[in-house]
Amino acid sequence: MLAEARGSGAQWTPSTSGKDIKDPGIHQRQKGGKHQRQASSQRSCFLGLEIKPELVWEDWDLRREFTKTLVLKNIHSKLQKLHVRPPVSKFFTTMIPQTIVLSPGTSFSMPVIFRPLQKCEYEDSIEFQGKDGSFQVCLRAIIPCHALELPDSVLLPLCAVQHSSHTTFLLKNVSKLQTCFQWQCTAPFQLAPEQGLLKPGQECPITVIFRPQEALVCQQQACCWFGEEGDKAESCCTVLLQGLAKYPCLQLRNPSTKDEKEQCSPVLHFGSVAVGQSLQKHFDIFNPSPVTASFSLLHLSNGVPLLGSEFRCDVTRGKVAPGGSLRATVTYTPAVVDTVAVEYLSLKCRGALNENLLKLTGNCTGGVKVSLSSSVVDFGCVEEGQAVVQTVELVNSSPVDAIYQWDLDCSGHSVFSIHPANGTLRPQSHITLKAVYRPTYPIAHHRRVACLILHRDPMFLDLIGTCHSEHQQPAILKPEHLVLYKLHWYRRQDLPDTPSAMQPDHNVPLDQQGVLCPLEESHQRPDSAGSMSRTPMEEYYETCMGYMDPLSCGSLFSPHVSMVPSELLFNHKMSSSLLTSSTSSQSVSITNHTRGKLSLVWTVPQDSPFSVAPLAFDLAPLKSTSFRVTYDPKQFNTLHAAQLECFAFYKNNSMQQVLQDNKQIEEPLLCPPWCVTVRVIGHSFQPGKEHFIPCCSLKPPRVVFPALSVLSYRTVLLQNCGDLPLTFCLDHSSYPALAESVFVVPNCGLIQPGNHQILTLRTTPTEDSPEQGFSLHFQLNAAKHTKELKVVSVVEKLCVSLEGDSSLYFHPTAVGSRTTRSHHIRNLSRLPLRFQWSIPDPDQELIFVEPDAGELHPNESSAQIWSFSPLAEKTYTFKPTVTFWPIQTPGFNKSHLTLKVVGMGSKGFIEAEKAVLDVGEILVGSCRSIEVPLVNNSPCPVSFCLSVQQKLVEPICDLENVPSALQLDCERGTIASHSTLLLRSTVRPQRRAQHLWTISYQTLNASGFVSSPPQAVCEVRAKGVFPTLKVIDVCGGGSVGRLSKVLLWKLFSLGSLNEHLLSNPTSAELTYRTPTRHSLRSCPSIFTKAMLDFNFSAAPLNSDPSTFALMFHNPCSIPVDWAFLFPEDQQIELEYWAETGEFSSTELYQMKVQDNHLFSVSPRSGTLLPGQQRAVLFSYSHDFVGTDRFPVVFKLSYGREILLNFQGVTVERDRLYLHFASKRHVFTSVTIGDCTPPRQGYELHNGGAVPVHYEVDKAVLSQLQVDNFNHPVLCCLNPEGEVLPGKTILLEWIFSPMEAKMYYMDILIHIQDGDSTLVRFEGCGFHSPALGSKNPFNCIDTEASEPSVQRLPFPGQVVLLSEDSVSLGNIPVCSQFSRILFLTNVSHTDTVHYTWDLLQQDNQQVVQIHPERGSLCPRESALCVLTFTSTDYPTCYQLDVICQVIQEAALTRYHDALQRWEEEKERQQDEFTITDKKHTESKRVLIDEVLPQIQSHVFDSNHNHSSPYSPFILLQELTGAPVRKGPSFRKYKTLPPICGSSSCEALGTICTKVTRAERRAQREMAKVCRRPEPPQPSLLHLEVTAHSHELLEYLTHFPEQFNERYRWLQSVKPQQLETTSSAGLQTHGPEREIITHVLTSLLRGILDDPAFTQSLITSAPKPISYQLGENTPSHCSSFPSSLPPPHCPTSSHCVPQPQVPLSGTMTGHKEQHNPVDSEGTAGCSGNRPETQNTLHTEHVPADMMEDVLLNTLQNLMMEAVRGELVLTAHPRTVILPPVSTRTRRTSKAVAEDETEHLKNKQETAES
Repeated sequence: MLAEARGSGAQWTPSTSGKDIKDPGIHQRQKGGKHQRQASSQRSCFLGLEIKPELVWEDWDLRREFTKTLVLKNIHSKLQKLHVRPPVSKFFTTMIPQTIVLSPGTSFSMPVIFRPLQKCEYEDSIEFQGKDGSFQVCLRAIIPCHALELPDSVLLPLCAVQHSSHTTFLLKNVSKLQTCFQWQCTAPFQLAPEQGLLKPGQECPITVIFRPQEALVCQQQACCWFGEEGDKAESCCTVLLQGLAKYPCLQLRNPSTKDEKEQCSPVLHFGSVAVGQSLQKHFDIFNPSPVTASFSLLHLSNGVPLLGSEFRCDVTRGKVAPGGSLRATVTYTPAVVDTVAVEYLSLKCRGALNENLLKLTGNCTGGVKVSLSSSVVDFGCVEEGQAVVQTVELVNSSPVDAIYQWDLDCSGHSVFSIHPANGTLRPQSHITLKAVYRPTYPIAHHRRVACLILHRDPMFLDLIGTCHSEHQQPAILKPEHLVLYKLHWYRRQDLPDTPSAMQPDHNVPLDQQGVLCPLEESHQRPDSAGSMSRTPMEEYYETCMGYMDPLSCGSLFSPHVSMVPSELLFNHKMSSSLLTSSTSSQSVSITNHTRGKLSLVWTVPQDSPFSVAPLAFDLAPLKSTSFRVTYDPKQFNTLHAAQLECFAFYKNNSMQQVLQDNKQIEEPLLCPPWCVTVRVIGHSFQPGKEHFIPCCSLKPPRVVFPALSVLSYRTVLLQNCGDLPLTFCLDHSSYPALAESVFVVPNCGLIQPGNHQILTLRTTPTEDSPEQGFSLHFQLNAAKHTKELKVVSVVEKLCVSLEGDSSLYFHPTAVGSRTTRSHHIRNLSRLPLRFQWSIPDPDQELIFVEPDAGELHPNESSAQIWSFSPLAEKTYTFKPTVTFWPIQTPGFNKSHLTLKVVGMGSKGFIEAEKAVLDVGEILVGSCRSIEVPLVNNSPCPVSFCLSVQQKLVEPICDLENVPSALQLDCERGTIASHSTLLLRSTVRPQRRAQHLWTISYQTLNASGFVSSPPQAVCEVRAKGVFPTLKVIDVCGGGSVGRLSKVLLWKLFSLGSLNEHLLSNPTSAELTYRTPTRHSLRSCPSIFTKAMLDFNFSAAPLNSDPSTFALMFHNPCSIPVDWAFLFPEDQQIELEYWAETGEFSSTELYQMKVQDNHLFSVSPRSGTLLPGQQRAVLFSYSHDFVGTDRFPVVFKLSYGREILLNFQGVTVERDRLYLHFASKRHVFTSVTIGDCTPPRQGYELHNGGAVPVHYEVDKAVLSQLQVDNFNHPVLCCLNPEGEVLPGKTILLEWIFSPMEAKMYYMDILIHIQDGDSTLVRFEGCGFHSPALGSKNPFNCIDTEASEPSVQRLPFPGQVVLLSEDSVSLGNIPVCSQFSRILFLTNVSHTDTVHYTWDLLQQDNQQVVQIHPERGSLCPRESALCVLTFTSTDYPTCYQLDVICQVIQEAALTRYHDALQRWEEEKERQQDEFTITDKKHTESKRVLIDEVLPQIQSHVFDSNHNHSSPYSPFILLQELTGAPVRKGPSFRKYKTLPPICGSSSCEALGTICTKVTRAERRAQREMAKVCRRPEPPQPSLLHLEVTAHSHELLEYLTHFPEQFNERYRWLQSVKPQQLETTSSAGLQTHGPEREIITHVLTSLLRGILDDPAFTQSLITSAPKPISYQLGENTPSHCSSFPSSLPPPHCPTSSHCVPQPQVPLSGTMTGHKEQHNPVDSEGTAGCSGNRPETQNTLHTEHVPADMMEDVLLNTLQNLMMEAVRGELVLTAHPRTVILPPVSTRTRRTSKAVAEDETEHLKNKQETAES
């Protein structure tokens, strides 16, 4: 698009006269300058000259001359001479001659000078005038202006709501001026840059940004203002910005889940993962929308635990293309053992209408399952100074690594050692540990060693052994001693050292090796097992703390020996003064808690920097003693640590002796010793010497204890990652109070390079502990280096949130039904909870929840389904309570929360949008899906159950076994309140009937059972139909063209065909529902019993084919596929080798018919849509003599199948033949005793080429008369006669029955010199019917079976009749009727001429049509008035009136050919040629063969378009052309005759006797030119039927119509009127009534005029200007005044009728008015008195009045046909003027006339 901005200069244009100059002012040009320049640079061709169409001056200044050259080039091949008209204005000048001559290929240059005087635009032209026309070259001078080039519209890419898309387009300055631009645009579009400055020819890319906020189709005009820089930019151009916005949509999908329900709320289950391990899973973000969507993926708020998220997603934001997906990975790394992690990822997409949540769940178990192969290691008896090694297996049966450490000093400070002392055990593996026993003192040793496992409770291993020396050999300690000791220990013995405590238990279990099972595996007493059990962690803590655990002081397990302190630090300077020790020795205290004397023995290591003094000591019962521990390092700048052990045992086994003396045991039983330990740590770094730099890790760096006030344990791994030893010591200086609440075991220790130390933490969380936790600091290497451990140990209150601010609202619910809603409960605390809903008992029948209990992990949300079932119409309020508590403390710390539930009960109902749903017609056996809209206008949802009740509108015997043809897709469901449900159903009718279905519903209660009686919703109606066709019209052509439609209808049995088509098909006919090739034989099987004959009549050999055109109509509402199947269409095509080649005579005959195409149907198949019509052409060719029969199956798909027997007769040209359409004829029923039975007819048709003389066998009639008492039951009026070729005559019969019965009469009709035919005549006699009964005179032959109105023309038909048949019904004799018909030319181009062939009966004109001939322009209609006059004898009329139609174009061609022929004929008569050759070889012979050819056509073509009026009368009347009759013209003989004969026959003889050698010369030279034949007219048939009765009989049977018919009787009997009527007409009675009512109604508007009323009053007393003579017979006429009166029957045929009874009968009807009948005919004025001598001169004659009325009605009908009058329009209301005095006087005068008229009538009646 190009936009220009013109300056303020005016434009100059030349005026029309070429002299004046106009200055119209400012001119804004919209035409693109760029296109102008292109047009000026291009060359065009005008009249063979190549020239520029215009010259344009752009850069010009004032007071200068600018010259351009116009070049003309002659590209034509001829010389060009041009006259030049120079420019009109003085601003453009050229120096050229007025005439230019250009030779082919030459050019001429024409300079054009432009001299401007002011700054404005100029426009002029130069005109060139040539021989073939003229053209102009435009001269224009334009002012430079701002012009921008930009597109008309810009389409932006599809964009998501709240996203943006952009595109660019170029803005180009196509002017030679510097142009400034500025954009104006509103949201959602934005243009950048918004303004700028463009140099001439510069382009600027403009970026369009589309940011929609709604899903809409956005269109906006962006305005660009441009012009001078700094100016206001008055010029503007626009570009249409178009964008389409869609809502984005993203979905979360779990690739491992295929269930669509789970995809709606996806969950990633990670399963069980060990702490420290990681597991990855994937999910997809799918974009099903057509736009690119950007998203953000965040953790749901309030869902991040204190340790941070254990789930990590690698995708936090991004974009997804339409239809694409993005895979994201989530990594689960658990941090807390034995917890379930639940988090939610929220997928947010800008502009989307929904938000997706992804649930992440993972279970962190300790994961480690470690076991020992044995719980006890027995070293037996070992000599002092020796060592014994035993093995034990450590098994890891878990899928994760197990980190272990033995709490044992394996560096020589203990008699026991295990190797390796620590390490990592791989998943599903085991390791063999070596346990070494190296005693240093001869005593029994026992030590219970703990195996620490990270993130798991410790395991214990009992190590026992006995050391013997040469001097001391103590009792050997065995494993059963341990079992007995532990058993009695757990039995809560007050003093375990009493004799009773050491009694043996013979029920102690043994293992497979005979060793006593440990206590954990042995049987325990149930009453003490629960209270005596200790957890492994508690036992470990007691051991590590010297059995002086402050948290277990109140426990039932009192220690035997305890040691304090449990840890000693040497040379460690701590911030706390209490733990500072710079001395080289420290003391420890051991206490004996038993009642026996104990011996204490320390294990003395060799080469150890630590020593104890004294090494042995005997401690009295319940006493304490101190030992001195000295640190004396042998090497400086080193780190040392050790675990010193001391064994305590009874002195001299005094307890064993006591037990033996009391005979409580048979053998000595040892009490195992107890072992207490102290951890010592020190360093030998000299002052100022730098300590080792530690390199270690602490995992995890943060420890979180459960948020419960219970004793809890956690383990931490301290790993030495360096190459130097590492010592650690807990520093309590940071948070003394908080740090002391956490016990760490061990507090100090030494870790060798590459080894680790498992630290165990124990605490009880408190509420006053900080929520973010506190730090524990470990001093490393006794220096300033520390390691921090974050500890969170706080008690949290349980927090549970309920959705919707703890409120739940149900929408209105139907009484008795159930409504469910989802409600979420979420755990916001760090503790796993268990919850339980509690609903009061009265409310449990109304509401309930599922599930009512469950568990909630931290941050987990659970959905409960609440159900509400109201029992009454009211509002309910419930307050159920949820109770929740921690899972670790069942029954304690319970909390409660109340939920407010509100619901309302109401009544619901269902309605249908339509009470009656009419589906229409459905093909039987097929199905149709329908939708029944069910509407719920109630405030609550309705659960329903539907039922269908079927009713068939037809008499069916067994209705119970008829299955329902309406199947509902959903019989149960729920409709939401104020919504519509489309109930999809399927209608599948199985029979042809009207189906009625009543759909009822019943409401369902909460249990799904019916709770209400059935209520009708709607009624569905459908009609099961079979495909149906109907023949509505028939037309004949060719040899049967002149046959009436009634006869054609009988020949093809169309009445029976329609009956068969409308009936139901049988099951056999539905064997093949569609046309199928199913037969292997050429004569296929027939599946139908319906058979009909299609009789094509008879015609002579080689005559025109007999053509029948049937108009098929589809009356049903479904399409119908039809086909006419010839035998070949049903035969399966076989391969050549499969055919036998042997055919029967029937097959050979059918092959002959098919090969020669004797019978043809066009088209053979098709489809008719509902209401559609189509013509099908049936043709029979008369090529072979004889009777031809051919079976054709008429098949309707899914419908009827009818066998049609095509029959046609071809007669030899010399054979006598009468064709009988039917050999059975039924007469009209006649009453018994009828003195004048009606005449009836039977048609005889001559189907041959020669006249046929027939004779009825009178002997049968005579015998019938004799058999009926000499009464002529049947009489033939014309028993013999002659039928011309192709003609049809009517045999007239009088049937007069004597009895009320059916008569069957077989009459033989003889053909002279031919065959005879027996015809059965049937007739019925009946008694006289009662008055007012139904019409008994039902003549079968006179009833029109075909429709009376033709709706669709046949192919080739150009003229339509408004009615094809006129039925007058029952009429009296000698009566007259009129009907109005219309001829319509349906052609758009052709003019046609028409002529009516009128019939005569009994030598009088029965039917008259006016006008008899005329012409019709394209699309024109003509009104024709048909007048029917019945004869004087009762007759059954069945007349066929033919209208011949010929096109004017064909007639014109005929006239032209005829004129040329006559000119050639006249030339041959006047000229001659002298030659030696024969005259016939050199001269064209003209032969006048019009009459012989027409005659041969009449006799040979079986009445093909020939009649007494055709075609000579038609041509004479239309064209006036002479028609030659008689002998042919004679030839002049000026010279000796050339040919042998002058007659036409001689010429024909010469032509036919030419030898073979002369044939070629004859075809080229001697051509016979015949006289042109007139075009054959097309025929229209009009059937006129009536049944006339005698007057007395008519009065008896039709008294209600007698008054009207009798008036017509007056008009057709002028003789009686002449004898009974006198000088004039009576002007009283009905004549006055007609004038008063009819004329007043027609001229109402005129009579309302006061001036016209005054003129009527003035002219009333004047005598009438017209009066009939006294001798003129008066009669009624139904013709216009311009037509002659109808022909009246002669007196010889008139039967005198008595007048007195008739006039007496009509006395009671004299006062009745005579309205216009329904057919448009007007009745007579009424019954006139017999004598009337005077005339009332103030009234109009009756015959004139009737003519006026008839003409008026005809004019109204013609105007209605032309569309000038709307008969159905609402009558116009006329407001009458006020009643004046003159009006009242007029009314008074009329009243006086009425009084006088009544008096005259009374006088007449009396006379």
